[in-house]
Amino acid sequence: MSEIPLIAVAGPTASGKTGLAIDIARYLDGEIVSADSMQIYKYMDIGTAKPTKEERAAAVHHMIDFLEPDEEYSVADYTAAAHKIIADIYSRGKMPVMAGGTGLYINSVVNDVTFGEMNADYELRGELKKTAEQKGGEYLLRKLAEFDEVSAQRLHPNNVRRIIRAIEFYKVTGKPISEHQEETKRAKSRYNPLMLCIDWDREALYDRINRRVDIMLADGLVDEVKRLRDMGYTKPLNSMQGIGYKEVMDFLDGKMSLYETAELIKQSSRRYAKRQLTWFRRDERVHYVSSENPFGEAKILIDEFMKKTDAH
Repeated sequence: MSEIPLIAVAGPTASGKTGLAIDIARYLDGEIVSADSMQIYKYMDIGTAKPTKEERAAAVHHMIDFLEPDEEYSVADYTAAAHKIIADIYSRGKMPVMAGGTGLYINSVVNDVTFGEMNADYELRGELKKTAEQKGGEYLLRKLAEFDEVSAQRLHPNNVRRIIRAIEFYKVTGKPISEHQEETKRAKSRYNPLMLCIDWDREALYDRINRRVDIMLADGLVDEVKRLRDMGYTKPLNSMQGIGYKEVMDFLDGKMSLYETAELIKQSSRRYAKRQLTWFRRDERVHYVSSENPFGEAKILIDEFMKKTDAH
């Protein structure tokens, strides 16, 4: 089976991925597959910077706005759904364009990671969640390091869900999840990817992030979170742990002022952008295009890519 060509627009928050992906989709008669772990949720539009109605009218978007905020959704769930959607787009003679900042989503699809049929151990998962609540992520990370040093070094102590998943995987299968991931990396992917990222001067990117947070608050982020809370969605949910949502929840609980809330969202967003940049810079396949002329530079790379694809 020949590889499916796939264009992936990756990069940090507020870098202009949506705009570039739309330009590419229109240029190639493509459809966009979102790779954003927050835009999957319904009712969460402002804080996730979901594509606007105008942007969705400019290009077909998939994997947005389909999940209730209290529903569980794993990387394996996302990857399985994305594979089907990409295959469908390609079968209709259109170009699949992935766009998003969730590196784990993009890598899992592009590298065709297989997650394997692991029987969930819900009892163990529950125990680990309790341990995390009592002793914190750092403690669980030290436990993970006892049998999977590689995963322990990769994971952040705040990423409790993935730490629990790595421990559970080992306890159920007897194999470290990092070893499983390496094995799947060596397997041939069904995709021939062109990976793009908009290159920003860090200070300019941070300025864009700060301004975006101000706009989100002006556009009604506090009211959006208030509505979600009134609907019964509470802070412990994964969806409510998203940047912007957890801080506004604390503001609504009277824990800080609106100014402090805004500053904290900006700081968290800048730190997240830094982590995203580090993630994508590890991947040697990523081509960087300038922030001044992203589509112009991307077009040159795309034309070359399409020539090679047509030659196969």
